[in-house]
Amino acid sequence: MPAYPEAFRAYVVNRDGDRFERGLRSLVLADLPEGDVEIRVEWSSVNYKDGLAATADGKVARAYPLVPGIDLAGTVIRSARPALRPGAQVIAHGYDLGVSRHGGFAGMARVPAEWVVPLPPGLTLREAMAIGTAGFTAGLSVVELEDRGLEPADGPVLVTGATGGVGSTAVAILAERGYEVWAATGKDDERAWLETLGAVGFMTRDEVTAEGRPLESERWAGAVDSVGAATLPYILRTLRRGAAVAACGNASGPALVTTVFPFILRGTALLGIDSAYLAIEKRRRVWERLATDLRPRSLAERVTEVTLDTLEPALDAIRAGEARGRWVVRIGG
Repeated sequence: MPAYPEAFRAYVVNRDGDRFERGLRSLVLADLPEGDVEIRVEWSSVNYKDGLAATADGKVARAYPLVPGIDLAGTVIRSARPALRPGAQVIAHGYDLGVSRHGGFAGMARVPAEWVVPLPPGLTLREAMAIGTAGFTAGLSVVELEDRGLEPADGPVLVTGATGGVGSTAVAILAERGYEVWAATGKDDERAWLETLGAVGFMTRDEVTAEGRPLESERWAGAVDSVGAATLPYILRTLRRGAAVAACGNASGPALVTTVFPFILRGTALLGIDSAYLAIEKRRRVWERLATDLRPRSLAERVTEVTLDTLEPALDAIRAGEARGRWVVRIGG
């Protein structure tokens, strides 16, 4: 049976009136919320929502004090469910983790059994968090596009925010599946790195955020958009007839200024990607595919490792748009 800690370290944010604090604290099991499964957390990752939760004006945290970390991977210590035995390696992410209940930036977590995904064969716990919520969102975007009929022979696929966690994983997954992947990024110095992930063409930030006519030349067979307000209008007016874009982020804001013409004159589709509250059965199926046919290319090359002691700069960097691939957080050890 895995060791059962009496106390454990956690990165905690708290608001008391106008005062906002963040930093490392020691917690005990009584500090954790109710749940069926207790997990010794070994790895987590840094996501954009975590960066928001760790800032005073992030408008993400719905309860204080809070342990951020919207995903985690670790070992079951205690479980009320026979299907999740002590010693089992598991993943949990989404739902209310790191938003309104304590998340992955702590040595222990307690979650409902309905939120838990058994670690698929072929992935280590660290690799699972190298994929993490961002990579899962990218994988789910590809699943939804392909379920609608997208195939590699259809033509080029555009990925926006390509150097971020979602974007870089989408590039890597699509390239591994044989697509002609174009990456949109404002970081010209990262093009060589994106080529190692499988990108074969590039769009500048100015090109994908410029204003244009309601409809422009048909270009993209599909798209994964992790940016939102700034880039979605361009994508919609340049999609090919019958194509779709998977919208999975709003780093540039939630507003969308467009017209109905792409939808009623070209039959395009805007697919909303909700990875936070996806049904657990589908969540588990997507993870099984992330370990097999959706496994991202060059997974190990996109990862920077931090610890709880060095977590804070990564949280600030992702909020500032300085992400390059994925940050994994070593919690245990």
